[in-house]
Amino acid sequence: MSSKVEFFNLKKVNSIIKKDLNIAYKRVVNSGYFILGEELELFEQEFAQYCGVKFCLGVSNGMDALSLLLKSNNIGYGDEVIVPSNTFIATWLSVSAVGAKPVPVEPDIFSYNINPSEIERMITKKTKSIIPVHLYGQCAQMYQIKEIAKRNNLKVFEDAAQAHGAMYNRKKAGSFSDGASFSFYPTKNLGALGDAGAITMSSASSYNRILKLRNYGSKNKYKHDILGSNNRLDEMQAAFLRVKLKHLDAFNKSKQYIAKRYSQEIKNSLIKIPCVDKKMTHVWHQYIIQTEQRDKLSDFLKTQKIETMIHYPIPPHMQKCYKKSYLRLPITELLSKRILSLPIEPFMSDRKISTVIKAINGFN
Repeated sequence: MSSKVEFFNLKKVNSIIKKDLNIAYKRVVNSGYFILGEELELFEQEFAQYCGVKFCLGVSNGMDALSLLLKSNNIGYGDEVIVPSNTFIATWLSVSAVGAKPVPVEPDIFSYNINPSEIERMITKKTKSIIPVHLYGQCAQMYQIKEIAKRNNLKVFEDAAQAHGAMYNRKKAGSFSDGASFSFYPTKNLGALGDAGAITMSSASSYNRILKLRNYGSKNKYKHDILGSNNRLDEMQAAFLRVKLKHLDAFNKSKQYIAKRYSQEIKNSLIKIPCVDKKMTHVWHQYIIQTEQRDKLSDFLKTQKIETMIHYPIPPHMQKCYKKSYLRLPITELLSKRILSLPIEPFMSDRKISTVIKAINGFN
């Protein structure tokens, strides 16, 4: 029997760059500076350049990043925000956190991302913004979404928490909209060693407002111009992210190689592999398959010592905190019963990739 195929071994992934992480750790400790220092400033410059935008602000996490974008544009109580129904709940919670109402739109069943053709009919006089999510590492159809927003005088904020380095027409995620949020949760393609996030934007006014919002409403110490909060990214995580940013493209290429093998070699009529738009560069935060036999397949792979996960088993509208809405979202609900995530950690060996493919092809 082959050795276990883990879903994601974070210790193994970080060990590849452990020496550089240790150097960054010592550099921060020896500096004696831990909040709003040089490491953060340099990371913000480097990540803004990577994404192709003018500005970046490091913040506490991806959910706070989205909430700060909404706050900075005065979106709150009584307002509505269009969100995908098929997403991690943090997208919805960021809207609820500012007092606005998340209005869900069903996904395209093939790409899993929000379906642009369903957006416009959900827009009301209360709608202020659209938040497309670049789910699993593939960009949403941003050009269509921006056209809809323009017609209806709406802001667009990208949730790019799973799309570090993803591209659409050779333009990077985080550069399409009025502002984008990123999560650097440890298992992301660009992951910190703790909670962390960032906001990218090209508007100087948005930059200056969020600069204050993340730091008690203050740009200069003891001078508080607006009601803010504490949502800062600390120096240690910024230093770690600077190290990992240098390796992001290589890690993404490794995941793209694994995904290519899966897509070309999985041959089972019970399994539907992901669809990728030719205009997109997918970075494969997750590799998602569909099957009507999801639970049986998951149990079968477990007997083959292959770990899998489900992203996501319970959609936001079916969670207890949102269930009072009594929504029916049939495509989202169908996907939640059919999707399964396969192992796709960076630098996964060819032998383990082959093990997964062989097992899936042997499932009946």
